Amino acid sequence: MNAPLQGHTVSNPIAAAQALVSVDKVSLEYRTPQRVVRATHQVSFEIDPADRFVLLGPSGCGKSTLLKAVAGFIQPCEGEIRLQGQTVTAPGPDRIVVFQEFDQLPPWKTVKQNVMFALLASKTLKRQEAEERALYYLEKVGLAAFADAYPHTLSGGMKARVAIARALAMQPKILLMDEPFAALDALTRRKMQEELLLLWEEVRFTLLFVTHSIEEALVVGNRILLLSPHPGRVRAEVHSHQYDLHSLGGVEFQASARRIHRLLFDEGQSPQTGRELDFSDVRIAY
Repeated sequence: MNAPLQGHTVSNPIAAAQALVSVDKVSLEYRTPQRVVRATHQVSFEIDPADRFVLLGPSGCGKSTLLKAVAGFIQPCEGEIRLQGQTVTAPGPDRIVVFQEFDQLPPWKTVKQNVMFALLASKTLKRQEAEERALYYLEKVGLAAFADAYPHTLSGGMKARVAIARALAMQPKILLMDEPFAALDALTRRKMQEELLLLWEEVRFTLLFVTHSIEEALVVGNRILLLSPHPGRVRAEVHSHQYDLHSLGGVEFQASARRIHRLLFDEGQSPQTGRELDFSDVRIAY
């Protein structure tokens, strides 16, 4: 890929000689009974190996639609999405999605069987190897003791961890998470953010994460792509690797949150207002 842009820190400079995911001028549309609606317009970005890349924007900006396009569920009407240089044309086990709803876990299967299911259904591993890998990732998310429990006995946060373990057990090239903690209460959501970051520190998977929460984007991501209101266009890319859960409430963290809010919503801000802001960690898209 090109040299890192201002405000762009590559997580793994050696591995990032080529972007893992390239989204090149992608426009996405969907059809309603009345008309065709454009969800995104010529969106471009790159994700490097081991990035925690966040799509952030208001409701209706097309961020979840973009994630589904990277997953291969939706085909662009314009532009191209590439994974390691190969055009994405369909879903595949190299891209695993964790959605917001955790009741996707079949209730008749135990936690371990839920994690094993995709490995067996895709014929990735034989049963004994699948069981070993399932237990390994359940240990990583702190649920080894609940391997034989059923989903109805788990809390929302525990179900979320099972879903993450199931996704990581497939060892995808990129993990796609679509507002995965939005349905959780505030305390559980913070705990899940912390556990996700700890897991990333250990496994160093590549993450594409969708949220409409500025604070969550700053905590979870090392790079944040800001999308304008409908149809989604790139407003800016923000560098955020310096923040974590301990940054919440800090002066610098709150200043960055306000700055992102202005970039997202103050379309008519004056040049003087822009100069008063510190844009050292921002790349503006025009």
